Amino acid sequence: MTLNAVEMKNISLKFNEQSILHDINLKIEEKDFMAIIGPNGGGKSTLLKIILGLLTPDTGEVKVFGREPKKARDLMGYLPQSVSFDHDFPINVFDTVLSGIYHGLFKGYSENDRKAVINALKDVEMEKFKDRQISRLSGGQIQRVFIARAIVREPKLLLMDEPMASIDPEMQNSFYQLLSKLKDKMAIVLVSHDVGAVSIHVDKIACLNQRLFYHGPVEDAKEGLEEVYNCPIDLISHGIPHRVLKEH
Repeated sequence: MTLNAVEMKNISLKFNEQSILHDINLKIEEKDFMAIIGPNGGGKSTLLKIILGLLTPDTGEVKVFGREPKKARDLMGYLPQSVSFDHDFPINVFDTVLSGIYHGLFKGYSENDRKAVINALKDVEMEKFKDRQISRLSGGQIQRVFIARAIVREPKLLLMDEPMASIDPEMQNSFYQLLSKLKDKMAIVLVSHDVGAVSIHVDKIACLNQRLFYHGPVEDAKEGLEEVYNCPIDLISHGIPHRVLKEH
């Protein structure tokens, strides 16, 4: 029997009596490439943190590959919205990715760990930069390195919060191509506010604004998007909606 990557049933969460998420029911399948979209403050990042087990919902049930989220962290890779690091700290690409493998205090790294780093760097096409200091990379290259760190333990689910935020627009297309290759190995879920861009590349969309208005194939998402943003959307498959939404 194949387990869903994520299954959320009747999830609700409040902060200081303010509803952040209300009655969320969501399934993410084993090889989904899904974008979670919606306005700022709609609960997108909060939803990821619940999947990761970093937040506990007030009501409902969450399963990640059939487990409680905290017991499934070895199956998940996570790229947060912003990764802060000291640009002057002398760490190279290889060691940055290696830091994504943690065996516990005072435990070293094995030869298999080092092979895993090389494999992860190959996956993101950064192996030739393995000895370069990370501060000498471009924004897009740094983001690839951080993805390598997120996948070095070979997760079955990769969660990313606004991964395109620090990447130049001209680099974003190649970055989506990278994610399209990775989806053969794992389910991928990314949070984004750029409706037009993600709708071209992902297979499924979840439209979230405290409530889940739609989740499913991109081509059927128009009605859910209109409800989320409260404005008409003519097309979501050719990069138009981002501009339409900003005009409203």
